[in-house]
Amino acid sequence: MQNPLPDRIRRAHDAAVATDRAGYLDPDTGLFVMTARTLSDRGYCCGNGCRHCPWPPDVQAAAGRPR
Repeated sequence: MQNPLPDRIRRAHDAAVATDRAGYLDPDTGLFVMTARTLSDRGYCCGNGCRHCPWPPDVQAAAGRPR
């Protein structure tokens, strides 16, 4: 189970999804973070440990997601 996200991150993600953007700027680091929708639309798990990865843990592990 993933750690719950802080409210500020969840709000930024939800706002990006609601406005059909591919991602948002992390409020703490300023880095671009892809939304779960964008990651799902890609059609596969890259195994990089994306914050909003929509793929189940077994698929993430098979793709090489770091622990």
